[in-house]
Amino acid sequence: MSIPSTEHHIPAPVHSAAYERRRLFNWFPLGLTYALLYMGRYNLTVSKTALGDLMSKAEFGTIFGVGAWVYALAFLVNGPITDKIGGKRAMLIGSLGAAFANLAMGLYLSYILTLPDPKVAHLTFVFSVLYGVNMYFQSYGAVAIVKVNAHWFHVRERGTFSGIFGIMISTGLWLAFDVCDRILKFVAGGGPVLPEHTRWAFFAPAALLGAFFLIELVLLKDRPSEAGFEDFDTGDASSGDVTHEVPPVSRIIKQMLTHPVIMTIALTEFCTGIIRNGVMHWYRILAKEKMAAGFSGGWKYTSDNWGLMLMVAGIIGGVFAGTVSDKLFQSRRAPAAGFLYGVATIATLCMIPALNGDGWALGFLVFLMSICVIGTHGLLSGTATMDFGGRKSAATAVGIIDGFVYLGTGVQSLALGWITTRNWTFWPVFMAPFALMGFLLLRRIWNATPQNTRRA
Repeated sequence: MSIPSTEHHIPAPVHSAAYERRRLFNWFPLGLTYALLYMGRYNLTVSKTALGDLMSKAEFGTIFGVGAWVYALAFLVNGPITDKIGGKRAMLIGSLGAAFANLAMGLYLSYILTLPDPKVAHLTFVFSVLYGVNMYFQSYGAVAIVKVNAHWFHVRERGTFSGIFGIMISTGLWLAFDVCDRILKFVAGGGPVLPEHTRWAFFAPAALLGAFFLIELVLLKDRPSEAGFEDFDTGDASSGDVTHEVPPVSRIIKQMLTHPVIMTIALTEFCTGIIRNGVMHWYRILAKEKMAAGFSGGWKYTSDNWGLMLMVAGIIGGVFAGTVSDKLFQSRRAPAAGFLYGVATIATLCMIPALNGDGWALGFLVFLMSICVIGTHGLLSGTATMDFGGRKSAATAVGIIDGFVYLGTGVQSLALGWITTRNWTFWPVFMAPFALMGFLLLRRIWNATPQNTRRA
């Protein structure tokens, strides 16, 4: 399947200063709430390094894999629900539920560390259940942020939104990896971080999510009309339909599952889930192992600043992908994402000889790959879903696509938990075919826009 090119260049609307200001007060707290959900999701990686032998790499892979698959399957329910109830209610449900789940994980850690032998506790089983509950509520976040912003951003402005989305994702990664790590070091009082300090990696995001639940309760609005402005035609797949009536769930799901562009993006994002989390989680674990073996240099620098590196990479990738998509390719998403996937494919292959170096070369390569996969993820899951799903079906579209991301995440989590326990050489070898597959899939929808797919 190849989508034909289109000459329809829809101009972006001109908004008033008051509208721009109110939209800022809508998306900025919303984006911060989404970043805090990331903090309450990837804090599991920080806890794994702090818990040491209490959570092995295989056990970490199992817990995160279960959570990832719960997250993926939850979208089948929560996407259509969000299209019905609106993005605000979905974000409130997600942030409050994730806050309580993180609180429960922190309390369980507090309990087992009072036992004479914490290793006899059922950490893997209990954490798999609690982390699965956390990830169920987390799944409301992505569908909510896209559902809300689908009403506030025109299709020709959404590349810019993709950059914003990438920045928020990146801020969440920084909060999860660096800020959580620094919280643990602060609680440790300058001494070594011990397992009993790890509970604060869960308590901190729980408290922050609770606070932002209250902020969003007041500030967040689903549509411009709820904030005193006129709703407008956003130029996406719902263009021309001025009603707010949402089609039946069965019809929405059927439309999404039979939409060639949506499903191609979903398969591409399956590959993204494998590569993005394959780099994001496992590089830091490798660096910690290298440092424990006496290496320093690039291994120590990148490990200590991993969250900051991911944040910078995400900002570069998100802004680049969104700007290039809107300005150079007239809001076509596949060419910008395809370029980034091509770079990621080359970088993955270059990782193989860099594994046994001093850490600097591999650190640069995983930084480059993070630029590519975070930029791609923001553009496809955060922007293309609004374009091709439309205002009315945006949550279901992002649910399907992000569901595929976390199906891929679950695959890599279990696979790399097993692979890296045996031989780190096969870490990039495992990811390389998926990087190439993502590029080839994007070539199939190179010229797709909501206008020409709607005509087809």
